[in-house]
Amino acid sequence: MGIPKSPPDTIAEPAAVPAISADVAVIGGGVIGHGIAWEATRSGRSVVLIDDAPGSGASWAAAGMLAPVSELHYQEEELLGLMLDASERWPQFAEDLTRMSGRGSGYLATPTLTIGADAADRRALMDLRGVQQANGLAVEPLTVREARRREPLLSPAIACALDTPADHQVDPRRLVGCFRAALANHLRAGSGVAGTAVAGALDGFAVADRAVALEWADGAVAGVRLAGGGLVLAGETVVANGMAAGSLNNLPRGLRLPLRPVHGDILRLSVPQHLQPLLTSTVRGLVRGVPVYLVPREDGTVVIGATQREDALVGAGTAFGAVPASAGSGAVPASAGPSSAAPASAVSAGGVYQLLRDAQVLVPAVAELELLECTARARPATPDNAPLLGRVPVDGGDGSAAHVSGLIVATGFFRHGVLLTPAAAAICRDLMDGKADPRWQPFRPDRFSGRIPAPSFNIKETA
Repeated sequence: MGIPKSPPDTIAEPAAVPAISADVAVIGGGVIGHGIAWEATRSGRSVVLIDDAPGSGASWAAAGMLAPVSELHYQEEELLGLMLDASERWPQFAEDLTRMSGRGSGYLATPTLTIGADAADRRALMDLRGVQQANGLAVEPLTVREARRREPLLSPAIACALDTPADHQVDPRRLVGCFRAALANHLRAGSGVAGTAVAGALDGFAVADRAVALEWADGAVAGVRLAGGGLVLAGETVVANGMAAGSLNNLPRGLRLPLRPVHGDILRLSVPQHLQPLLTSTVRGLVRGVPVYLVPREDGTVVIGATQREDALVGAGTAFGAVPASAGSGAVPASAGPSSAAPASAVSAGGVYQLLRDAQVLVPAVAELELLECTARARPATPDNAPLLGRVPVDGGDGSAAHVSGLIVATGFFRHGVLLTPAAAAICRDLMDGKADPRWQPFRPDRFSGRIPAPSFNIKETA
């Protein structure tokens, strides 16, 4: 059987290299892509995950807060249902992943404390609590004394504290390694994935290359073309490569994926022995109206973040403290950083200063920590800050409803990517099974596009 050729007005024929075939091809090796690949594998499908630097993009810098309550923003209530669905899935999702991979995912069901630094911050947080309560979310005020009893290193000068027990955390770097170990586990007795290994893929699932175009056959997406000249053939292709999604060649005509990069600085610090534990809960603060968060890790480090800027700094280079990551098929080690295939955003000096200054307002002992790493990445955001998730509907010209066969889009998750992973994975699996949940229609990937005509390519076979 020949390899189908892409539309003649796009890119040149690839080099003659053997094609890899699988039931599902997932483009993008961040937390979202890995989660979708794992869920598809658990459903009994063979899967390849395509990325030349897995885990080194936005997932590398993510703090991993699973915070549907704290992350509720004004006029984004429509997204709340998806966030709550994902949050409910996380405990079982993490448990299953740990069992399959044989390693910890870094999931912690510890609560979140929200702290206001001054009277204005207290008013803002109490106003937000009104919105949260109106949506049925539990956020309970604590006295400063109660908050400091739980977290003794909080500043006594804070203005207010609120308890958010439903907001938890996971370590995204450990999570990616856990996913990769689970995906490589094709033969374990009782795993449910026996026989899913893909010939020609590293560890039976990994393709260490960059996707450059979708492959089409008979009006349906039939796989992925690779930068190195290779081809992956698949019955379902999932576009989950973040900011790079919109630059893929051979997307359906008329489909717009309007993604903008929102850069964020994040710090990792080591807590000296005499201060451990610095915190036992995630602390989300508002300091003079500016958000900051501190996320304690099991390894004695703490993550500090919350900057957002939509201007890329000139001369972006490797972030301080980062070490190049291998693009191979193994788990991304905790000490690994970005490879040249996924360049880091430049870290903002002002952002680092702001984060350390505001974190110390809430937890003065931050001044005694060792700064290990300053990292920045761009998160993919859409005009309404909600993801592009689902199949691509097309207009057949006769009023009939249909979609592009063989294609699912899962990108634009902005600040919610880690939280939404279990929900996005389940939605993609259901779509592959022929099920579509009407609750998620607001996130359809064509909502910023005009009329998308049904594909009608003149495909010829090649020997």
